[in-house]
Amino acid sequence: LYKAKGDWVNKLIRWKGGNSPYSHCELICDGWMYSSTVRDGGVRRKPAIELDDTHWDYIELPWADNNTIYEFYLKTKGFPYGWYDIVWNQFFNLPLPDGRGFFCSEWCANALGIPDGRKYDPASLGELAKWLTEKLS
Repeated sequence: LYKAKGDWVNKLIRWKGGNSPYSHCELICDGWMYSSTVRDGGVRRKPAIELDDTHWDYIELPWADNNTIYEFYLKTKGFPYGWYDIVWNQFFNLPLPDGRGFFCSEWCANALGIPDGRKYDPASLGELAKWLTEKLS
């Protein structure tokens, strides 16, 4: 979960998430980082790097299946960033998926097999992931 200052988009996502410290999320597994980002133009995978603990919080997900994440990546590789989904689903709370793109927490939730990924912002997905980890351990 990304908690560094970022830009105005990060501030807007934090505000929408109830003034959450988080504005972005990634899944890291098998030496790769997966997400959908504005900066990278949508769904992407890149080699995992050492992330600064002052900018990121980590949640271990022992229940997550790396193969499922990779398979979902293969199905969605190159999809654009989900501007439509983030505006309608996150800011207007209208469940209107367009099926053409993903925002970060929507993509990560779907890759983890969590239903209705478009309902989650980075903070609420992080809370659900922590809860699932506690319940399943």
